[in-house]
Amino acid sequence: MCIQFPCPIENPTAAEQKILEFIESHREEFLFMTIGQLSEQLGVSQATISRFARHTGCGDFKALKSLVISQNHGEGPAAKLAGTLLQEEGFSLSGYLFRQQQYLEKTAEHLTEEEFRKAAAKIMEADRIFVHGKSASSFVAGLLFFRLRRLGLDVSLLPSGGSEIAEGLARAKKGDLVILFSFSKLSREGRVILDCAKETGYDTLAFTGRLHAPLEEQADINLYVYRGPQKEYHSMTAATAVVDALVVAVSEQLGGEGARCLKRIHEIKKKYSNFT
Repeated sequence: MCIQFPCPIENPTAAEQKILEFIESHREEFLFMTIGQLSEQLGVSQATISRFARHTGCGDFKALKSLVISQNHGEGPAAKLAGTLLQEEGFSLSGYLFRQQQYLEKTAEHLTEEEFRKAAAKIMEADRIFVHGKSASSFVAGLLFFRLRRLGLDVSLLPSGGSEIAEGLARAKKGDLVILFSFSKLSREGRVILDCAKETGYDTLAFTGRLHAPLEEQADINLYVYRGPQKEYHSMTAATAVVDALVVAVSEQLGGEGARCLKRIHEIKKKYSNFT
């Protein structure tokens, strides 16, 4: 689909036609280019590119990029990352960290203490714990698995996708807890986990980025985390922070039992430190 400009150029010059054709055929590459890089790539001046942006009704080069992002559906990872980069005139660490602070604040605003404590209590009382995450969320799922296992809890990491997930879920029973990471939408695997829970009777806990998910897509306990605007790069800062907070809360409730397990791990590592 061609890009729809606020002011379509009726009779583009040769240079404008070159810019237009490049944007149409290299949308994602264009989103990551500076005006200088585009100028060098096409052999046209930066002033010509700026005039092109104004002629199309975009105002400037940054607005032109924003228009391309909005009409590129904003679904792909490249478009989302480009949307984040457009928030500043060039990336800066301080600016990025400030946005992460805002994400944490929004998470704290909507994640209630009551729901968080319910999650910690459910982990404590579960006979066994199964953790599932796929794609980008697989690493926070792995982090939660690693931390809980170190505390001596009976925890397993479910396969991220495919029919193999059935092998893990077949072991889950009433009294167990399945934790899933389901941020912007419920995955096919997530649907399987919630559907099987109705028959088997195990409890479910979901990390979610949705405040108003349909009832059939909600777990028994839902921990909200904010990962950023829909059409920008989705951060895992808040999700990781909530995972760490949950582990610390569980550690407190375990008391001496958790400490003994950590101490035993340390002793074994120390005893066999000469093995690689």
